[in-house]
Amino acid sequence: MSYNAGISSTLQGGYFHPLLRSLQAERHLNKDMLMYPIFITDEPDAEVTIHSLPGQKRWGINKLKGFLAPLVAKGLKSVILFGVPLHMQKDGRGSPADHAETPVILATKLIRQEFPDVVVACDVCLCEYTDHGHCGEKREDGTLDNGKSVVRIAQVALAYAKAGAHMVAPSDMMDGRITAIKQTLIDNGFSNRCNLMSYSAKFASSLYGPFREAAGSVPNFGDRKCYQLPPNARGLARRAIIRDVNEGADIIMIKPGMPYLDIISEARELAPNHPLAVYQVSGEYAMIVAGAEAGVYDLKTMAFESVEGFLRAGCTLVLTYFTPQLLDWLDEQK
Repeated sequence: MSYNAGISSTLQGGYFHPLLRSLQAERHLNKDMLMYPIFITDEPDAEVTIHSLPGQKRWGINKLKGFLAPLVAKGLKSVILFGVPLHMQKDGRGSPADHAETPVILATKLIRQEFPDVVVACDVCLCEYTDHGHCGEKREDGTLDNGKSVVRIAQVALAYAKAGAHMVAPSDMMDGRITAIKQTLIDNGFSNRCNLMSYSAKFASSLYGPFREAAGSVPNFGDRKCYQLPPNARGLARRAIIRDVNEGADIIMIKPGMPYLDIISEARELAPNHPLAVYQVSGEYAMIVAGAEAGVYDLKTMAFESVEGFLRAGCTLVLTYFTPQLLDWLDEQK
């Protein structure tokens, strides 16, 4: 005896062949969609392994060209730079962030010169550069001064634009910083030369641990829950996305990725005319690698599954530490 599922219940005819399965996707991963996060330190010859981020390193400016050249040859199209100042004097306003010799500015200039087709994005925040490790300037009572922080963040964004950044990406989560940065870019002649990608819905996640080791950005006191979004805050995330669209963001980003696929999907609906980015953060990457090393699954298969989930939810740009492997794996699929 055999059961007939009926016409409306029969779906397998749509995906029994690899090509037919591929046709079910609204978006297909390609190299244009990948942005590689890179840590740049002020030790010129550094090549330092980040133990909590397998396969990732902090790079000195003298090592950067040699590291990037083979990736560019494989099709790397964009990077996002994070500064790791180990020897610069930090202070309450994050002065090293826009110093002429800060690692991000030096790296931006080098990449623009050596790899002119690579899009350079610069993360804009103060946590790596302040002596207290928070993302803005403090008041005397220890709370963040949002107004002063926004002014400072806009100054740093402008410095990166002047250095040649194609894109500035504020991750500080201060209220109103998108308006301030956008107006600053316009006033200084960068309205058509520098893209503004906002970390619009950045959640106070437990998945940032490896990044904070890599960037040396652990707060000296307290946490960031008063300015990063609560993990349960769907409504706040929606309001933040709408706010940043209205304030002039060119790209909207959600961070982290995998626990927040619902927010990514809602962002696609709230900002249908904007490119939508996701940051697959350090903890997500480290978990996937650890699972593969433990034999839970195949690394390549799981990496693709995670990224394809982002695309299914609506993303068109993925910031991921898997970028070097994905460049190879995409070539293998040809």
